Amino acid sequence: MPLFKRKPFDLAKPPEDLEPSDLVYQVRFTKEIFRDYQEYLNRINLYRQRVWMCKSTGKSNLTYEEAMVMEKNAIQKVQQLPNDLVAPALRIIQFSMLSLRDLADLVTKKLQKDLFVGAELYGKKDDGLYPCRVLKIVENGVGKMQYEVALLGENKKITENAILHGEDLVWKKTPFNRKILKSFIRESTCRSIPWVLHEKLAQKHGISTDLPEELRSKFFLQGGQLVNRTKKRKNENRNNVGEANGESGKSKRNKGETGKPDASKEENNQPEDEPVKYPIDDLLVKPGPDDPLFTDRPSPSRDFNVPMDCIGDLLMVWDFCSSFSRVLNLWPFSLEDFENAICHKDSNLVLIVETHSALLRILIKDDGEYSLALQNKKRKSKISLITWTEYVCDFLEMINVTELCSCMTTIKRGHYGLLDANAKLGILRELVCHALETDLIRGKLDDLIEQRRALGATVRGEALEYARKKREEKEQLKGESNGLEVKENSMESTGSNPHMAENGEENGDMVEEVISSRQSNAFVNRKQLNGQSKRGEKQKLDLKVEAENITNSNEKEAQKQLTGEKKEDQEKKSKEKREQRKEYFKREMEKRSIRTNPLGKDRDYNRYWWFRRDGRIFVESSDSKQWGYYCAKEEVDALMSSLNPKGERERALQQQLEKFYPRISLELQKRSKDLAQKIALEEAVLRRSTRVRAPPRENPANAFLKYVNKWKED
Repeated sequence: MPLFKRKPFDLAKPPEDLEPSDLVYQVRFTKEIFRDYQEYLNRINLYRQRVWMCKSTGKSNLTYEEAMVMEKNAIQKVQQLPNDLVAPALRIIQFSMLSLRDLADLVTKKLQKDLFVGAELYGKKDDGLYPCRVLKIVENGVGKMQYEVALLGENKKITENAILHGEDLVWKKTPFNRKILKSFIRESTCRSIPWVLHEKLAQKHGISTDLPEELRSKFFLQGGQLVNRTKKRKNENRNNVGEANGESGKSKRNKGETGKPDASKEENNQPEDEPVKYPIDDLLVKPGPDDPLFTDRPSPSRDFNVPMDCIGDLLMVWDFCSSFSRVLNLWPFSLEDFENAICHKDSNLVLIVETHSALLRILIKDDGEYSLALQNKKRKSKISLITWTEYVCDFLEMINVTELCSCMTTIKRGHYGLLDANAKLGILRELVCHALETDLIRGKLDDLIEQRRALGATVRGEALEYARKKREEKEQLKGESNGLEVKENSMESTGSNPHMAENGEENGDMVEEVISSRQSNAFVNRKQLNGQSKRGEKQKLDLKVEAENITNSNEKEAQKQLTGEKKEDQEKKSKEKREQRKEYFKREMEKRSIRTNPLGKDRDYNRYWWFRRDGRIFVESSDSKQWGYYCAKEEVDALMSSLNPKGERERALQQQLEKFYPRISLELQKRSKDLAQKIALEEAVLRRSTRVRAPPRENPANAFLKYVNKWKED
């Protein structure tokens, strides 16, 4: 069954007490029955959304029906796996802790060594490689397995029998591939990491369901289900905390309930309409009086050279070749050049030849099924302008797709250019799909993922370092302000009132005068004169101190202003540096982008794509049957003005368009200038006289004819 948000989805149960005369509504592909038409519509709308995932292949962004069909086809392919290999594969899968990809690789590697009766492969005999079929497995008692094989001639007729060792037998074509094995693993298991087989399937093939010793410390069986011990403890702790909070909250609720009115009274009153909380599903959005004036959505251009049903394959192949051009050693080319080359009738067009050759070389380097097929045919690994079609035919024989195999006769005759665009893009699509599974491309993807992680870690590290410095500066400023307050308080307590010190000295003088008057009245006049002179000197000193304090305070204020200006300049510079670093990291992350995702969807589920290397915004209909594009800045502005942010899909699309708007508008303006120059050149070519007519290659529309692969391997 298809998965909803990666989880199983329960179908609606049939209504009870159905009468033969009752009017009901049935979903065609799930056979669900509904009495209420609105419920039926809601369920149909849910099934039409691209939120479903195929359980067997793991592919997402599908409708329910598409996921069902894909799952059915995958199950049919899984059933093609030979019965003799099912049990060994299941034993490897049971309780494995590997990821799905690594587990599929391990099963492939181990099963290639397991030969079974009826397997068709190639046997080495007398320094030659001959097609053969395994008839019987023979044990020689030494521990090595030997196989009785029948050597096959024309029309698979048995010419003779022979006994060969396992190392002398080579697979012609393995009866399985990674895709089939991944689907087989998903279908056979009820849990991932550790992978656990369905109980009935394990019993059927005699595979133990007891948990291995090395996993018992991490997992345990409870009610037939495998439970993680650490997660179980965390959930229990969370539940305990929740119960404690719930008990404390009960008393609060009980207190609050005493003041509430009776519920029966509220039932008699009509409930008030609650305001709608936006955003909601776009199809439920209704026009409101406060809505802004939305412009009409511009109709996209549809002037493609290739048929409409080929646009998706055209974009996919071109995007892959552009993204992995360095790995493929393929000089990048524009989407217009690629489209024109596909429609051209020349059989040895350089752009087409180099594209096929680059993809085929990747398959040869992988040492997989394709390279084995070439070894069996004793072909050289060097692809040339003359022999490239032979390698394409070998590839078509290997994949054995009926629609494409019918083109082999035309290709072998040297008339590749006469194939229609559907066939050409179908061959390239299959080449790209097989290239994506090679170790070279997967290794490149792993490198890009690691580089993106490293860049993300660097960005986070710099942000944390900046926040730490800011905290330290705040703490330092607090410390300095506290120190200044302490100094001011001490100054106030000691030197802020000079008259107190003066009065104290005057009192001392008076005491001395009294004592001295008792001793001798002759010194009275002299003492008075001395006291007056001392007071004059102290007043002068106080004035000096006040003047110095004023000058010091003025200097400090000037220094503060200078330091403040310096700080502002430094902050501006550091802010500019941070912005530059952010832009740099953005550019580096974009360079290492792994896949192209749509910008979003509108209310009708039409998808909007933006390819950085082309500039245009492509529009794909919800059923993927219609395509169009916007190539002018004014069209993008009109599109953004037509989106209603009250809807979930259009709100998300609007945000993405606003995020990339500067780059999109820049690319479109650049594209418009280039287009104007091309038109001017075409008009100049047309204005020339017939006597000095320019050759067709000078026409900008025929730029694809001048393509040269500057990164071609020697």
